[in-house]
Amino acid sequence: MTHVVGEACIGCKYTDCVALCPVECFHEGPNFLVINPEVCIDCGVCVAECPVEAIFDEKDLPEDQREYVELNVRLAQNWPLITSSKEPMPEADEWADKSSKREHLVEMV
Repeated sequence: MTHVVGEACIGCKYTDCVALCPVECFHEGPNFLVINPEVCIDCGVCVAECPVEAIFDEKDLPEDQREYVELNVRLAQNWPLITSSKEPMPEADEWADKSSKREHLVEMV
């Protein structure tokens, strides 16, 4: 099993999780972060650091977000590695409480 970044990250991109990751498994897209499951060691330290609760152990991922397993795998192959924290997106606080954000995910770098 691995950890998966889910829908809540879209539009926010808080990077508190990145600074704690011992193996550098996060990749950054235009408005979303993903975890490379090939690198993730399933330590779980990132889960508690996410202010919008967007990171799940794969087995705990809500059923309506199962597509994010494949999205994390696919997008981690194309997006650049992110290894340190940076400021969240300017509208992060506005996006934090929104739901049904999948249509807003920008997959191109």
